[in-house]
Amino acid sequence: MEPTAPPKRIYLDYASATPVSVCALKAMRVAEGFVGNPGAIHHEGVEAKRALEDARAAIARELGAKSREVVFTSGLTEANNLPILGLARALASSGRSIEGTHWVTSSIEHAAVLEAFAEVERLGGIVTHIDPASSGLIALEAVVQTLRPETVLVSIGWVNNEIGIVQPLRDIARAVKEKHDTALIHSDAGQAPLYLSPQVHTLEVDFLSLGSNKLYGPHGIGALYLSNRAAVRGIVMGGKQERGLRAGTENVALAAGFAAACAEAGQLRAKESKRLTELSRRLRDGIARAIPTATFNGSPRHALPHIVNISLPNISSEYVTLALDHQGFAISTKSACHEGEEGESHVVRALMSDAPEEQWRAKNTLRISLGRETTKAQLEEFINTLRKIISVNAS
Repeated sequence: MEPTAPPKRIYLDYASATPVSVCALKAMRVAEGFVGNPGAIHHEGVEAKRALEDARAAIARELGAKSREVVFTSGLTEANNLPILGLARALASSGRSIEGTHWVTSSIEHAAVLEAFAEVERLGGIVTHIDPASSGLIALEAVVQTLRPETVLVSIGWVNNEIGIVQPLRDIARAVKEKHDTALIHSDAGQAPLYLSPQVHTLEVDFLSLGSNKLYGPHGIGALYLSNRAAVRGIVMGGKQERGLRAGTENVALAAGFAAACAEAGQLRAKESKRLTELSRRLRDGIARAIPTATFNGSPRHALPHIVNISLPNISSEYVTLALDHQGFAISTKSACHEGEEGESHVVRALMSDAPEEQWRAKNTLRISLGRETTKAQLEEFINTLRKIISVNAS
């Protein structure tokens, strides 16, 4: 008996991680030829250093920043940890106690941000978590009202990684600075640069965190933009690499791939945004017709086109995800950092803070995220397969 061929895989989890683009791979292969340590003063080291700084400059150009304002990290998690925990260390080293300092974030941030703030609280800081409206938006007024004389940092993610909602980051940054000119502003921008231009001076932020694996670049590298107002201390101890903020020998090949991916994102941004806007509209309309009981989380009017998040009543989201996986589709139930954990989406739960009767939605979420390889035919196949899985479970 002939073995059954595995189904052709259809990847719909681009918000978790993107495949590495051909452009990024080519840049990495070239950079792999630089064998020296970028910190060495011999010829091979100088060559590697030059390649590393070329990559840094390319990323800085995409951000509208200076090269010295870009620090490489091990990924988006560290790029989110560094401004928060690094600021806490800087306060401590300056002789100012962290106890009684005030920090502001939202309740729908990525775990890398929320866990860093949990550490701030353990150290004695006071953290205010702002809930969004049911649309997913963080109200500008809500941020401003939380500010105190002792506020040191406001951290609001630019685009939510579960529901795709775009926050009014520039307006928030301006309003914070008008009321409290010494408070610093950080944003997790992991999901944004493929579809939004990440010009830091337009956004008026002090810190902006990026992850290569969200941008069709290699995994294992990220970057943090730091303005000249931002004084932080490193959280990885060792050598004095990356302005003393990130110890460890830099990976030149990963940096080169990251830089190439950033540049490519800028070139394809307008075209891909338009294409995925149409595809996500078709996906939403198709799901609404095929599965009338599905509820969409977050306002599509305020969302980027690559993320569609739904809740399905009376069926386990883990069951649906695994059933889809068996049929060749890769999606997620929530952020990949929490995938496989029991419980609910903290993001969708926060949307329902004023509607307790809708809290079931937080336990039954599915996130479908689109990317460069996504086609209309793939989405039609996905909708049909999802409908069949729901129908079988209901019968």
